[in-house]
Amino acid sequence: MQPNRSRLRYLLGYRCFAKPALYVRFLAGFRKPGKTGQNTALNAPVGVSAWKKAGLANHYLEGRYVEGVRKVAWVTSGAPIEILRALGFYVFYPENHGALCGARKVATEIMQAAEQQGYSPALCSYARTDLGSLLSGKTPLQKIPRPDLLLACTNICQTVLSWYRCLAEYLNVPLYLIDTPFLFRDATPDQIDYVKRQLEGLIPVAEQVAGRSLKWSRLRQVVSWSKEATQLWLEVLETAKAKPSPLTAFDGFIHMAPIVEQRGETHAIRYYRDLLKRLQNRIQRREGAVKEERFRVLWDNLPVWYRLRHLAEFLAERGVNVVASTYTYAWAELAPMMDSNRPLETIARTYLHVFLNRPARSKLKVMEKMIHDFQIDGVILHSDRSCKPYSLGQMDQRDHLVSRLNVPALLLEADHNDSRAFAEQQIRTRLEAFVEMMEQRK
Repeated sequence: MQPNRSRLRYLLGYRCFAKPALYVRFLAGFRKPGKTGQNTALNAPVGVSAWKKAGLANHYLEGRYVEGVRKVAWVTSGAPIEILRALGFYVFYPENHGALCGARKVATEIMQAAEQQGYSPALCSYARTDLGSLLSGKTPLQKIPRPDLLLACTNICQTVLSWYRCLAEYLNVPLYLIDTPFLFRDATPDQIDYVKRQLEGLIPVAEQVAGRSLKWSRLRQVVSWSKEATQLWLEVLETAKAKPSPLTAFDGFIHMAPIVEQRGETHAIRYYRDLLKRLQNRIQRREGAVKEERFRVLWDNLPVWYRLRHLAEFLAERGVNVVASTYTYAWAELAPMMDSNRPLETIARTYLHVFLNRPARSKLKVMEKMIHDFQIDGVILHSDRSCKPYSLGQMDQRDHLVSRLNVPALLLEADHNDSRAFAEQQIRTRLEAFVEMMEQRK
């Protein structure tokens, strides 16, 4: 599509029609309330205003029209996106798209397209979902914008190396890789400088693709917005320390979308301010997310996207509220590290310390602290079939929680996006036995 035609389509199709129509639909309350909270053990989930919901949906809507108008970057979930934001890129997360496919229950069908082309079923189901979407053209978003730049960071796993190399070859677009050394303890000055130099190398590459120069004042502002949104997200999650908890971790899995997709933008800040206020009001009313909260549980690892509501209702019916998750907390815990006055150094330090770039003992310490802070009665460790880095060490962690802390812990085998790995009856039986263990301790 020619540049002037792309811009005309963006201005008329998106700005003048699609975006206003989206906000009108949300403000008119076009979505019918779900069943949750009506005839279940769950109260209606705390949400945000229709305006904030529309702002989140608008991110994906813009992606249908953005090609040829704004430069597009596809990034890994742990990539330092602040530089791209400051240069005006539209940032797209294939992993978030994979999660959306899982939540919409279309991921398994889509990833089969990748498997038919020779990609192993043992690969990360996010990778298979997005490669399958690319190969088949299937997506619940109607259209995914083609990238002008790929940015991958190794701080979450090594799978992204091959995944993004496949994308770069298939799409014939430049790939910039940021290598983060694994931290066995806090990052040293040399390690921070190593990542900082790679960020300095990213700037001219991204500038060339963007066709503009980076303004440092803009970068400092974006880092400041990232820090504020991350701090607000942390405060949102910590409302679950109240008894009864005003939200569940399953709510958190849904509400984490802005901290991933819109980190470094003002919408994420507005979204979490609104959500935090509503949660605080719920605490004042002593209204819990679970109507009869008896047990408080910590969830480890990624969610099971295609079974979120099922698991939430199944556990709530037994008085169980999964009040906290290491996964959602991983997007919040590093807020104190951010300093907008030293943007490159703070980006290097923060993204080095992400959850999966630290040893298993570090995660165990975080879990121990969360067990204390959230007054946890039991732990569910989701042994994720296709996310091996996050699942590494879980058997030892479970044994430690049971023997050292005397906390019931269940190792639950499934997959975050591939429903073929979800054994319904087996999981039901194991969860019921887990609840019985907590009841015996009461």
